[in-house]
Amino acid sequence: MNTLKHKIIYGTAWKGERTAQLVTNAFLQGFRALDTACQPKHYREDLVGEALERLQSKHDLLREEYYIQTKQDLNKPLPYNPADSVTDQVKSSLATSLRNLRTSYLDSYLLHSPLRTMDATLEAWRALIAAQDAGTVHKIGISNVYDSRVLVTLGQLRKVQVVQNRWYEGNNWDREVWQYCRDNDIEYQSFWTLTGSPSLLAHPAVVRAANKLLVTPAQVIFKLVQLHGIVPLTGTSNELHMQQDLAAERIALEDVEEEIRIITRFIWG
Repeated sequence: MNTLKHKIIYGTAWKGERTAQLVTNAFLQGFRALDTACQPKHYREDLVGEALERLQSKHDLLREEYYIQTKQDLNKPLPYNPADSVTDQVKSSLATSLRNLRTSYLDSYLLHSPLRTMDATLEAWRALIAAQDAGTVHKIGISNVYDSRVLVTLGQLRKVQVVQNRWYEGNNWDREVWQYCRDNDIEYQSFWTLTGSPSLLAHPAVVRAANKLLVTPAQVIFKLVQLHGIVPLTGTSNELHMQQDLAAERIALEDVEEEIRIITRFIWG
């Protein structure tokens, strides 16, 4: 099993035909964890696989050196027959992902969201459990879940290991689910971390801390969320920003204690 500890993940949504080149660039800058989905409307999972194959053949990257996370999805176009049972839909979607990503296993596999009913969500969760028992996926989890009671219910079958949610000012930074994950040793991943919180990026305390530390406001936020047990996604296409995002975890928050206290109170109350 891949035991690499990732502090930040490269997100591949909305990249279209540029996906393969951007994933290649991200890995050459130092990323070793990525997120995608078997959902052709917003992701090109096949081009992620193309990039990974190129990185292995041309840059000597080994499969055990990087972390692949993808998601089963219900949005059209569908990677399965909608007349099939939920169990078979998950199996078909997983098989498509393995083929697209040119790998025999996934480090993490998520439901892209709860299904229309809890019974259907539980059926899909059982399919993920079966894939985990077979060794095809290592970690299992769910995205876009904003009610901790869903996590409790799924956990009665098997503990949720990963949650990936919007973390932004519009949902008060998902405090309830974040706290549940923190209390129950569940990896919490954030998306919209920067773009969804313009007031946080522009907060005077964030700007002051960035100026004192000679870093960017985005780096301050990434460092702060990492300190609170959050693994942020970044989908930047800019190579300098890729380098800065990776460097955030190495920032020493010295002489900015007051600014960090203010920012922490602003986010978490």
